[in-house]
Amino acid sequence: GRVFPELVTPYTSLEEREKPALVLCNHCENPPCVRVCPTQATFKRSDGLVMMDQHRCIGCRYCITACPYGARSFNWEDPRKSLPNPDPDYPTRTKGVVEKCTFCVERLAVGERPLCVEACEKIGCGALTFGDVGDPSSPVSKVLHANGVMRRKPELGTSPHVFYIL
Repeated sequence: GRVFPELVTPYTSLEEREKPALVLCNHCENPPCVRVCPTQATFKRSDGLVMMDQHRCIGCRYCITACPYGARSFNWEDPRKSLPNPDPDYPTRTKGVVEKCTFCVERLAVGERPLCVEACEKIGCGALTFGDVGDPSSPVSKVLHANGVMRRKPELGTSPHVFYIL
C-alpha cells in the first residue's frame, strides 16, 4: 500500500496494504537526483547505474528531496561504528553524506551479483533477479518477459529500471 498507493482501493485488504515491498534506488534512465547535485557527486554511469562519489558529497541532501522513490538516506551518525568487521573491499561511508543502493558495484566489477540477490538465492526465495535487461537471454529478461511487471511512478518521466512482478 505504501509503495504502490495507486493500487489501493476501498476493497484492498489490510494484509495487502501492509505487505512489504523492497524499496531501493531505481537507477532511473532520467534520474532527478543527478540533475540537482551541485557537486556532481551523484552521476550516471554509461551502463545505466546511478552512482555516488561519497568523497564529493557535501551533504546538502538535494538528491534526497529530488528522489521520488525515497531511495536515499543521510548519515546523521558515523555508520562505521555499528560494523564489527568492516569489509575492506567496500567503500567506507561516513557521517554527513548521503548514500543509496549501488547494486553492489564493487561486486559487479568482479563478476558477482549484488549481495541482496545472492542472499535471496541462497535461501531459495527467488524474489530478486538481477542482470542485463538488454540481453534477451539473461535471466532477468526472461523473468520480465514471462510475467506481468510494473514500475514505481513511471508517470514522473524518470524511467525507473527496477521492475516489480505483478
